[in-house]
Amino acid sequence: MAVLLGIDTGGTYTDAVLLDEKIGLLGKAKALTTRHNLAIGIRDAIERVVTQSTPPIQLVSLSTTLATNAIVEGQGSPVCLILIGYEPDMLDQVDLDKLIDPKAVVFIRGGHNVNGEEQNPVDLAGAERAIREQSPRVAAFAISSFFSVRNPSHELQVRQLVRQLTNKPVTCGHELTSQLHAPRRALTTVLNARLIPLLSDLINSVQNVLKQKEINAPLMVVKGDGSLMSADMALERPVETICSGPAASLIGAQYLCQQENAIVIDMGGTTTDIAVLQGAQPLLSKEGAWVGNWQTMVEAIDMHTTGLGGDSEIRLDENHSLIAGPQRVVPLSLLGAQYPKILDILKSKLRRKNRNNQSMQPGDGCRFYIRQNQSNIHQDILSDLQQVIWNLLKEYPIFFSELMEALKYPTLYRRDLDEMVRQGIVAASAFTPTDALHVLGKYKSGSVEAACLGGQIWANILGLSLEEFCNKVIHQVVYQAGKAVLAAALVGEGFPAPDSRGDLGELLIDQILGVKTNSSFQIDFKLNRPLAAIGAPVSAYLPEVAKRLSTKLCLPEHAEVGNAIGAVIGSVIQTVSVTVRAIQGGMAFRAFLPEGIRDFSDLEDAVLYAQDIAQKAAEEKALQAGAYSIQLKTERRDHIVQAGS
Repeated sequence: MAVLLGIDTGGTYTDAVLLDEKIGLLGKAKALTTRHNLAIGIRDAIERVVTQSTPPIQLVSLSTTLATNAIVEGQGSPVCLILIGYEPDMLDQVDLDKLIDPKAVVFIRGGHNVNGEEQNPVDLAGAERAIREQSPRVAAFAISSFFSVRNPSHELQVRQLVRQLTNKPVTCGHELTSQLHAPRRALTTVLNARLIPLLSDLINSVQNVLKQKEINAPLMVVKGDGSLMSADMALERPVETICSGPAASLIGAQYLCQQENAIVIDMGGTTTDIAVLQGAQPLLSKEGAWVGNWQTMVEAIDMHTTGLGGDSEIRLDENHSLIAGPQRVVPLSLLGAQYPKILDILKSKLRRKNRNNQSMQPGDGCRFYIRQNQSNIHQDILSDLQQVIWNLLKEYPIFFSELMEALKYPTLYRRDLDEMVRQGIVAASAFTPTDALHVLGKYKSGSVEAACLGGQIWANILGLSLEEFCNKVIHQVVYQAGKAVLAAALVGEGFPAPDSRGDLGELLIDQILGVKTNSSFQIDFKLNRPLAAIGAPVSAYLPEVAKRLSTKLCLPEHAEVGNAIGAVIGSVIQTVSVTVRAIQGGMAFRAFLPEGIRDFSDLEDAVLYAQDIAQKAAEEKALQAGAYSIQLKTERRDHIVQAGS
């Protein structure tokens, strides 16, 4: 029998399952994800399912939400983006400045046109100056050349320079997508470069644990479309693991629920991911996956991701209404279990009757901070203000007010502190939906007392009882989850994206979810697809969501490890696209190939050559991705345009 080990590393928990291809699930386990040292949580989860009596393991497969979570939370390593042949205003439409320091974006001469012809020679001298200047300040390089999908030669030349001058990872845009849209290709390239150190840490951690446990099996990683790739390929293309966890959950949900057509909700600690099963297969987004506010050019499941999970920070929005997320924090219940001394701090805060809360955000009344990734921190990437904060933080949690009192200009430092949290250098802890469940007795994995103390601070601020406040938190999570399901369903039907529906759309959604109870009209609504729920928190929220949407809910056995199950069921799929285009008024034909361009006088000769190159490239990619038995499928699509008279 073939025994498979599936691992899913999420923002909060790491899950492991043993699956026999014929018998089914042999064992399952959950362990806390230890962000400061991922190997600890991975080892803990594996040790709980792999015993001395476990048969030899033939394959290990890993799914993860770390890439997705990092993008949603604005985390990632500092990178330098080298743009070849771009005009600066091209980047305005993708808000690239929210991802990367403008000083780390370098424009050099070069690039190609739509026919793959050089528009200007590449400025290698300018590229070399930029590489030498930026290398000490960044963890990786991203390169995007204008029309590189038509001709990648300039990207390849600059990549060679980066490799000659540094030992830093480098990503080229043409390697990630064959689609036209230069600004989004640049965005995707930056995201990939930012994620390389993060995924490298994860894969190295898994490989070290497997070696220690003498598990000599290939390690695969789930891609965003649900297929698998080798760990080596994942290290080069971590952006393709965007939606890895949700893709695995979709496959796991289909396996556990046996539903051919359903809306799958995967709720974890950081995000809620929603996608559609149709004919037992996930719908794919050909235009590129949306993650948070970013649309990538990575083909992945057609998924709606929102920053909502069991560990979402509870806060007030600009209208002073309670809201969950999108930032993930460490739940007080978990922090209290790890550091019992915070209980005395919270009690002291309550005794002082929140006198200072008028000058702070409400959530600051029970907020703590702690250092993370201490062995990996690069001191030279910290600003002067961040260095001051880093020196004040300890290896145990520090209360927010204590930290602010130690800073000379608290308001000035707050922005830098938030940035350190986004980068994963510092972890924040505050009240979360998980804490509300602890208070209400619906869940217990940590310190109930810490959750109650933090909840009471919030309740006092809002003038509510502790129970009223916690129920309000639960209702808000149900509302946000229901709204996300509706948004995904509407987009799937061809309606505008959630942010462009306007006030009427918001009113209708609120009516459907039972929020606008004093309105002069009522909407009777029924969602025609059942919901299939995966993830540890779903049993607390999804029954009410399904009730409000008048649909059935599948809460399968083993839902809490659905991602890890889905991780070992997929297969390797690699796609290569080659374009053939008429030139010289139809007198010749140009094939745009992975290594450059080639012209032909006959269309069929060009197509046959392109097919041969594409098949060889796909086979090579499949072997690199870990496939051992390869089936090739070729699809040709002709687009014929009649010239006007």
